[in-house]
Order: sequence, then C-alpha cells, then structure tokens
Amino acid sequence: MAPPPGEGQPKGPGLFMSFVVPMIFVGLIFYFVLIKPQKKQHQEVQKMRDNLEEGANIITTGGIHGTVKKVKDDIVTLQIADNVRIKINRSSIGKIKE
Repeated sequence: MAPPPGEGQPKGPGLFMSFVVPMIFVGLIFYFVLIKPQKKQHQEVQKMRDNLEEGANIITTGGIHGTVKKVKDDIVTLQIADNVRIKINRSSIGKIKE
C-alpha cells in the first residue's frame, strides 16, 4: 500500500536547499576553472595587440609570418616577403615572435 501523499518526502526549505547549495558550488567551480582563466588570457592577448610596434615579427592567426611595417587604428600593414605587403586586422595577430 502506498503512503499517503506528502508522507516520506522532505518538507520545507530542506528540499530547496539540497538543490540550490550544490548548484551554487558547481557554478563557482565552473567560474574559477573555465571562465576566469579564459578572461585573463583574453586580456593578455588584447594587451599584446594594443602594444604592437613597427618592426615586430608576428604570426597571424592564419599562420602567416611577417614584420609589422605600419600600424593605423585597427589595420596593420605586414611585410611577408621582399616588396610584398598585406593589410590585416589587428585582431588577426596571434602572437609576437621573440
């Protein structure tokens, strides 16, 4: 025979708290493991792009190697070979070679 409705089930805030507390804990872990490191990396890349100078050797996100010849707003003129220059967006710069 089944128990009457409501018997044997948690009552009051116990059910709510048993669900909310673990969800908050999972959310905090998610933030500190995934979101915060990605945000830090994005800030470092943005700082690198903002401090770009003429003469820097770079690699684009597409894998093109070249030397920065001119920086104007969001457009960077890149020399990839003798007498060969291309214009790229600043956001296309992947990293600066040392």
